[in-house]
Amino acid sequence: MIFVTVGSQKFQFNRLLEKLDRMIEEERIHEPVFAQTGYSDYKPRHYEFQPFLSKEEFDAHIQEADIVLTHGGTGVIVGSVKKGKKVIAVPRLERFGEHVDDHQTQIVELFKEAGLIYGCTDCTELEEAFGKIRDLSFKPYESNTQRILDSIDSFISSCF
Repeated sequence: MIFVTVGSQKFQFNRLLEKLDRMIEEERIHEPVFAQTGYSDYKPRHYEFQPFLSKEEFDAHIQEADIVLTHGGTGVIVGSVKKGKKVIAVPRLERFGEHVDDHQTQIVELFKEAGLIYGCTDCTELEEAFGKIRDLSFKPYESNTQRILDSIDSFISSCF
């Protein structure tokens, strides 16, 4: 199953939802798709969707998914990668009214360069992404939390 999530900020991501709908209509995607559509006003015709999900529903869809298709939000990317899911990320862009700036392009690029996800720069790359992602291997997520805590502890200790 493909789980699509476009976040819960008050911005639409119609462009992604429409592209996915066309790909299913043109039989370029054959597996079940479910989307959390957030504030988007586009209503998919060829896959199930719900604007918002509870945390439990969201987690259940992530768990069930083989592929997570998402915007460039760090929370869903990290959460999905931690669970060993293959992630395709497409940044929301300011020029389409999808966000206040284009910072998600940098986020997607960083995760892509780290070998954790398949990053697209635009929705036009989705067909290629779906064609390749099943055969790709990604690095497992490694938390930096302990390293950061050790660094803070070391700094505090050096102050005394």
